[in-house]
Amino acid sequence: MIFPAMTDAPEIVITGVGTASPIGIGFEAFRAALESGASGVRRLREFDTPEFPVRVGAEVVGFDPKKHVAARKNLKVMSRSIQLAFASAQMAVEQAGITIGSVDPERYGVVFGADMMQVEPQELVDAFRPCVTDGRFNYAQWDERTMGEMFPLWMLKYLPNMPACHVAIAHDARATNNTIVLAEASSLLAIAEGMRIIQRGGADVMIVGGTGNRIHPMTWAFRENDILCSPRTDEPADVSRPFDVRRDGMVYGEGAAAIVIESRASAESRGARIIARLTGFASTFEACEPGRTVSGQAIHSSIRKALEQAHLSPRDVGHVNAHGLSTQLHDQAEAQAIFEILGDVPVTAPKSYFGNLGAGGGAVELLSTLAAFESGQVPRTLNYESPDPKCPINVVREPMTARKTALVLNQTLMGQSVALALSAE
Repeated sequence: MIFPAMTDAPEIVITGVGTASPIGIGFEAFRAALESGASGVRRLREFDTPEFPVRVGAEVVGFDPKKHVAARKNLKVMSRSIQLAFASAQMAVEQAGITIGSVDPERYGVVFGADMMQVEPQELVDAFRPCVTDGRFNYAQWDERTMGEMFPLWMLKYLPNMPACHVAIAHDARATNNTIVLAEASSLLAIAEGMRIIQRGGADVMIVGGTGNRIHPMTWAFRENDILCSPRTDEPADVSRPFDVRRDGMVYGEGAAAIVIESRASAESRGARIIARLTGFASTFEACEPGRTVSGQAIHSSIRKALEQAHLSPRDVGHVNAHGLSTQLHDQAEAQAIFEILGDVPVTAPKSYFGNLGAGGGAVELLSTLAAFESGQVPRTLNYESPDPKCPINVVREPMTARKTALVLNQTLMGQSVALALSAE
């Protein structure tokens, strides 16, 4: 779907950001990791068994939810993905300078991107145990008696809409509350929807972002995309290498990020510091067979339409924040789409630092562009050593001077493509 620019729509600005990511908790820690070139990809610690198809990933290290969730009883109904989202939103709201009552609650909303959330295996043990006969699970015994062994509110921990709900309750945000579940496109679509809600007059301030966890053991039990993951385990920090000729698959991770967006009038009336401006976006689609087919047509179209909506020419774009999945086929399609429209524009690929965070990826990756605006330096792409002739783009190998505009790109393996244009204040 392509969204035309709205006539006389208010300008949308960013006033607060927060993240719980594999390379840092909080924006300053995140930015410092980018500047030092520190990878968040490590040998998995939460689970590490020979039965799993991969042994490396990007975990959020040192996260203590009690530091971010004031109502401790709520932790009982928050899975890790929800906790990461809630903490990110808390940090973003604090940076934006919003307190309860400082924004009209009827003009204050939340939209979050989320993945399908998986139950922790240990929570099912007591219910599964009575159903095991001679070492085999007997489905006929799964009934009300076994369900009674589980925490009565266990499902509330794993509903994708709960991050947005918890955030809205905590911040008394009573306007639009919505959740977008569309894999890697979720975060940018959530941000775009937040923009549109404000432009339509439905809110003045929105908390938007995303959260995802692709390294949960139950996620591996249900997903079949492990064929697209790198088989390497020797040097974890070197595994994710977008656009490099020796790339051999993606890395999975977990993480969340949130940003506070509002109309310029709202931000200025509060005296808030404006970090950046959101100027346009587009969402397009082409049917793909994951890991086997992708022409790049949707990527090409999303870039072109986002530029049109933002009133930018290709030469106006300072850098591209690419999806950079680190698979052979997808990187090639994305790189060619970028080159065809934008030529030699600098391209940075944040997944080289923390891999594929699923629904949390777009929001976390967007922060690297905000970091570029703040520091004046576009972050390098890690592990880019040998250019691939099939990826004819200008990948940023060393930090370079950042111009005032950028495009952030995300795509899904099924073919959704999103492009978001933003500018420094």
